Amino acid sequence: MNKYELALVVNAKIEDDARTATVEKAKEYITRFGGTVTEVEDWGKKRLAYEVQKMREGFYYFIQFEAEPSVPAQIEQNVRIMDNVLRFLCVKKDEA
Repeated sequence: MNKYELALVVNAKIEDDARTATVEKAKEYITRFGGTVTEVEDWGKKRLAYEVQKMREGFYYFIQFEAEPSVPAQIEQNVRIMDNVLRFLCVKKDEA
């Protein structure tokens, strides 16, 4: 099992419960494909470096998880089509 981190930038114009549901759905994808979520960091509302879909702010979430090497591609495939996710990035964490 490798360690990964999924970074999500979620739409800032939606309600709190819709934003929470978006993060929960991303966590559900991780567990559905055989991964285990170890930590979720909520960085809150931040200004974006550039305008994305005519928005200047977004909520940042970082989800650490452990999974097999094939899982991140499946997660990205599903997160890519989620409505309220502006940007995402899944990276493998180094074993330090």
